[in-house]
Parts: sequence; structure tokens; C-alpha cells
Amino acid sequence: MHYLAGSSGYFSSPLLLGLFAFLLGIGAIAAALRRRSGKARYPETYAATGGIVYTIVQMGCGAILLLGGAGVVVLALVTRR
Repeated sequence: MHYLAGSSGYFSSPLLLGLFAFLLGIGAIAAALRRRSGKARYPETYAATGGIVYTIVQMGCGAILLLGGAGVVVLALVTRR
């Protein structure tokens, strides 16, 4: 079998998956902040598209991805043989 990284397939897959989730979380939070700053210039449009609630939910999902990815990376490193 061919694996992307590491000497063991059991190590490389969770580690790469965790790093990917971590990076997606950072990207989701950055996108939420960018969207908020862009929409803040047009308060009526921002309020009509969900306003601060949408931003909070989007940042929350990003935070879950960020923490989940970090957790998977930690587990992959701890259970490494």
C-alpha cells in the first residue's frame, strides 16, 4: 500500500486529516470575519442576510473544525507507535 507520509499508514492518515480540518477551521473563521467586514458597509443588506447571527454560526463551525482537527492531530501523535 502507498501512504502519503510517515512510516505507518495508521499514523499518516489521521495526521493529514487533522491538519486538513485545522486549516479548514482557520479558513472558515477568516471567511466569516471577511464577510462581516464587507457586509458592515451596507447595514441593510447585512441585516437582511442574517447579520451577526450568521457570522457567529459560521465562526462557531470554523472553531469546531479547528478544535476537532487539533484533537485528531494530538490523538495521531499520542497513539503513534
